[in-house]
Amino acid sequence: MDKRPVVFLDSGIGGIPYCREFAARNPGESVVYLADRRNFPYGGRSRGELLDILGALVPDLVSREDPKLVVLACNTASVSALSFLRERFPRLPFVGTVPAVKPALLGTKTGRIGVLGTDRTVRDPYIAELAAAYGAGSQVIPIAAPELVDFVEYRYALAGEEERRRVLIPYLERLRAAGADGLVLGCTHFLFLLEEFRREAAPDITVYESVEGITRRIESLLDEGGLRSAGLPFRRFYVRLSGGPEGDAPFPGPWESLARSLGFELEIL
Repeated sequence: MDKRPVVFLDSGIGGIPYCREFAARNPGESVVYLADRRNFPYGGRSRGELLDILGALVPDLVSREDPKLVVLACNTASVSALSFLRERFPRLPFVGTVPAVKPALLGTKTGRIGVLGTDRTVRDPYIAELAAAYGAGSQVIPIAAPELVDFVEYRYALAGEEERRRVLIPYLERLRAAGADGLVLGCTHFLFLLEEFRREAAPDITVYESVEGITRRIESLLDEGGLRSAGLPFRRFYVRLSGGPEGDAPFPGPWESLARSLGFELEIL
């Protein structure tokens, strides 16, 4: 029995859907979430900057928590630094949250799909490699949406249904005009808007995400490695702030409210 935690890492709140899904399905496992708001957002940073950030942050996490598995709950961090971290920590399993481009390419009938993400993610060679491998003759339409990341991080919980709908429409209109029939949510933040995307995209555009697949991957690695725990779990939520807690709060009220809603104990770093 391995009582060490599974750690989820993101620059903000974007990785919470992955963390929440895993914690709900695996109540016996200890889980740690880290929001690196000091370096938010990751999407506008170069690969070199991300390697420097994560190259310093992960060793600190390893020292602090001794995790049995780390989830890069951020698409940008995953496509930029997953291989680097696996090489640096060969005995520590890493799971990346890469965009669900493969199923979208395999499912398209028009031969056109959109990938909505940060500028860093949609420009990464990984996307082009997937397109070449699984979508020969298909077109991948990259759409960078950093403003949508900010909307989710700072505005989502304050916004009503109409405002949430309004921020999505321009992206879907662009895809419809291009004849796309698939949309890959290539940033974990966008999962907060998953239901809105699905509702507005129907019936002609299918929305693809990876929460279920990533959760199954984490579970399989725990099973294969004999890393399961059946003990009394702990749940911790770390936030690395750039300023005061109130100034960095992603939702109304303090970070404590968010952590409490997840059943996690908050610690400000």
